[in-house]
Amino acid sequence: MNRYDGFREFVLARQQALTRSAYLLTGDAHLAEDLLQSVLLKVANHWPRLVRHGTPEAYTRKAMINQYISWRRRKQLESPNTDPPERGHAHDDATIDRIILRQALARLTPRQRAVIVLRFYEDLSERETAEILGCSLGTVKSQTHHALGRLRTLAPELSQLFAEIEEVRR
Repeated sequence: MNRYDGFREFVLARQQALTRSAYLLTGDAHLAEDLLQSVLLKVANHWPRLVRHGTPEAYTRKAMINQYISWRRRKQLESPNTDPPERGHAHDDATIDRIILRQALARLTPRQRAVIVLRFYEDLSERETAEILGCSLGTVKSQTHHALGRLRTLAPELSQLFAEIEEVRR
């Protein structure tokens, strides 16, 4: 039996979702690839233990969040362009909204951004998010509240979207 049995299958099955999460965290496709690659190296090193405990995906997500926060602390990630997009181009409103949201997400603290990605893009529960982030349920709730408030301030033109998110949370 090979120590990496099942690792390739795990990566193939979860790569798209993990890449999406990495992109939402970093806001840059190349950095997302770097983030995921560095995390998958760690996962591969711990693969036999992860399989025994049945937690490869949870470990991978937690490692990705921790690596992202570590990168941000070291200031290895460049600040993305935060200038609002020009409305004169031939983009539809949904595209403009996604650009504005991505730019607003980039201005959140790493923890706030991680909470938003896990809760609303990955559709994890507050409890699952707390487990991945290694914090309390109350911390997830307060980080979510503060992040949504900051997003409202940073992107007031998306107030309808944030109202819908608040409605889902209730």
